[in-house]
Amino acid sequence: MATSFKDLISKVKQCGKKVVSVAAAEDSAVLEAVHAAKEQGIADAILVGDEAKIRAISAELNIDPAEYQIINEPDPVAAARIAVKLAHDGEADMYMKGLISTADFLRSVLNKEVGLRTGKPLSHVAVFDVEGVEQLLFLTDVAFMTYPTLEDKVHIIENTVNVCHACGIECPKVAPMAAVEVVNPKMPETVEAAELTQMNLDGKITGCIVDGPLSLDLAIDYEACVHKKATGRRIAGDADVLLFPEIHSGNMVYKTLVHTAKVENGCILTGTKVPVILTSRSDSFQTKVNSIALAAVVAQKLTEQE
Repeated sequence: MATSFKDLISKVKQCGKKVVSVAAAEDSAVLEAVHAAKEQGIADAILVGDEAKIRAISAELNIDPAEYQIINEPDPVAAARIAVKLAHDGEADMYMKGLISTADFLRSVLNKEVGLRTGKPLSHVAVFDVEGVEQLLFLTDVAFMTYPTLEDKVHIIENTVNVCHACGIECPKVAPMAAVEVVNPKMPETVEAAELTQMNLDGKITGCIVDGPLSLDLAIDYEACVHKKATGRRIAGDADVLLFPEIHSGNMVYKTLVHTAKVENGCILTGTKVPVILTSRSDSFQTKVNSIALAAVVAQKLTEQE
């Protein structure tokens, strides 16, 4: 079971190197991360984009472009179509955003002909290795679904549990988050959290333990459970997955961790045919490398399920 990104990278190396296709690869931060992933044995890359710019940036970064397959397509939208088709056709195991708008990138993911649709809703998973927390924390959804319905939350759990399984967590503990840990009819988040918990008990959500509503302290801090006399709950400070009621609370927790705590993190989009690496330009170099590693682990699990 992976408890750090170091564990995840070791897990990838045991499975063999994957291939990531990059849309509009003429981006220095992305090229640097892709090259580091190659050097660490995580993934090779197919670079689709403006070849002249890719080669110029590579020279600035002391990267030998001869190490990569480069497909010249200066138009970002056209480059995304080529890159996503590589993943669609099985020539790449993962798909990564380069110097292209998020909207255009997502349009390529959802393209009916060459995209990565599976019929399931897409959701975002952010994985954190936080100093002082023994287990990896899987935060969802902090970047894609804005106001998920109860049905959406079921799909988010399913997508995230699949990522947990790929990381070696056999029965992840999913905590539907709220401000309080009791059901309050005036707080819809608590009502839906209880409904998700019952669905899990009834066998409608499988492969995990769901226990909610839970406040953040009870989800990740056992001492808080002791003080609040909540040690008898199915989750008592040892949650693997933090399921947020909407994007605002999730995004604020994500950014609080990134900017105030000692952490490593990586993010992917799930519910797709292959893992999609959708990092922000503000994400650190290491976050981009970690995201590639996370995607590689998930890609391996998808291969084993075929």
